[in-house]
Amino acid sequence: MKQLNIAIIGQGRSGRDIHGKYILSAPEKYRAAYIVEAIPERRAKAEKEYGCPAYADYKELFGKKDIDFVVNASFSHMHLPITLDLLDHGFNVLCEKPFAHTAAQVDRLIAKRNETGKMLAVFQQSRFAPYFVQIKKILASGVLGRIVQIGIAFSGYARRWDWQTLQEFGGGSLYNTGPHPVDQALNLLDYNGMPTVFCKMDRVNTWGDAEDYVKLILTAPERPLIDLEISACDAYPSFTYNIQGSTGGLKGDMKEMKWRWFVPSEAPQQKLIREPLRDNDWNPLYCRETINWHDDSWKGDESAVFSDAVGVLYGTVYETLVNGKPLVVTPEQVRQQIAVMEEAHRQNPLSKI
Repeated sequence: MKQLNIAIIGQGRSGRDIHGKYILSAPEKYRAAYIVEAIPERRAKAEKEYGCPAYADYKELFGKKDIDFVVNASFSHMHLPITLDLLDHGFNVLCEKPFAHTAAQVDRLIAKRNETGKMLAVFQQSRFAPYFVQIKKILASGVLGRIVQIGIAFSGYARRWDWQTLQEFGGGSLYNTGPHPVDQALNLLDYNGMPTVFCKMDRVNTWGDAEDYVKLILTAPERPLIDLEISACDAYPSFTYNIQGSTGGLKGDMKEMKWRWFVPSEAPQQKLIREPLRDNDWNPLYCRETINWHDDSWKGDESAVFSDAVGVLYGTVYETLVNGKPLVVTPEQVRQQIAVMEEAHRQNPLSKI
């Protein structure tokens, strides 16, 4: 099995605790060949943890011929310029989210990929999370009937004061957390054009100048309405997903879910009655019937919520570079996500510090 040499830019929560952790767990396929980190203490730690050189500047990677791809886990606002520079210097790139901040920026990245002929992948691993894979299986089975509404909530109560709360660094809940649920939402919407977007943002519990409350409504012709919420002021978070369909529904989170449905042929046969409903003594009645519900449930491995998804996405990159298979998550797909988030921000201009 071919082992791919990887350079990781950044040793923050993503670069070290997600990418680095996974690469170290799969030595049969991947090897950390170089680390880039501006903080000296983190560079020293990286050299010990990975057993490879660590540099202060990503430009020190230029000219190296033993790198199969570079993970760009730099600061959010640096994803665009660094990725463009890496492509220009002949590297395959796996870019962390957010991929960009505007659709025009995504177009620049796609054009640069086409110009250089290098791989450009986006780290949208939540599309492969076990709970989301299960949701797609249930929807594909058709038991819930025609889907009317999909509620998605990545919410909780949290106060935050780090760099990701600042607009100048590309921060805010929509660009930080949003790429995961928005990618899932658009995957479920399955609509090639630009959906209709309504968004309300607010700043509630943040010390920065970016939003920490987002309500995003997406609609498209002959598609379910998607109600997506990312909130830092929800003291009673409930379900990650709440799906309503014509013959049933689903509710659950990343660890477990339940769904119920009925079979139309098993339900009482009804017909429209225009006259007021009544019993034999002319007492008024309300429409009531007994539905024969079928129930099912799913429980996932809590420890695998993120690790499985990371492994699957890395596997798709491996198949592209080693076996020439097309990427599963493409920049063209992610462009729709960025366009939606750009429109959400257009509707909610926020003052800056």
